[in-house]
Amino acid sequence: MRLALHVPWFEAAANAVNAASVLLAARNSVQTWWTGILGCALFALLFFDARLYADTLLQGFFIGTSALGWWQWRRGWHGRELPVTHATSQALLLSCAAALAVALGYGWLLRRFTNAYAPFIDSTVLTFSVLAQLLLMRRHYESWWVWLLVDTMSVALFAVRGLWVTAALYLAFWVNAVVALVCWRRLVTARPVRSEPLTQ
Repeated sequence: MRLALHVPWFEAAANAVNAASVLLAARNSVQTWWTGILGCALFALLFFDARLYADTLLQGFFIGTSALGWWQWRRGWHGRELPVTHATSQALLLSCAAALAVALGYGWLLRRFTNAYAPFIDSTVLTFSVLAQLLLMRRHYESWWVWLLVDTMSVALFAVRGLWVTAALYLAFWVNAVVALVCWRRLVTARPVRSEPLTQ
């Protein structure tokens, strides 16, 4: 079933809202979360229409975690602002291995049971986006390295599907992630160096 949303104005609107959300995240602004919820809802419709089912499912995850991230960032950490910290190396390695394993499994399911386009790439974008989002919710610096990987894959995937505006947006996201790495590096080095697990 197609929703007839594969039109330039709808794609442009979805990209504009998501661009605002990502730029706010790079600036370490709590406003990133409510704009992200709106942008992900629009993207979910767009990706379903393009038969990118893993990406469609991912938007539902983003909506839920954006609501949680909004609450976490506003609530703070033990009565204080949630600080920018490093995740532990062990937690990152285990999480990346888990994300890759799930991507392979889900990609196989999509290939076997659906008409999904590029199921393994689509699934890898999904699982590593989940990892990046979880890191971002905890204000871990390493989230931006994972977003760089996701953005690199997404540019190629969306371009091949003819979603040129979205591909251009993810190219801008790639640049934004580089800028965020520089900005968040200053924030994390402004505090005593410490590592935190992915979840508390």
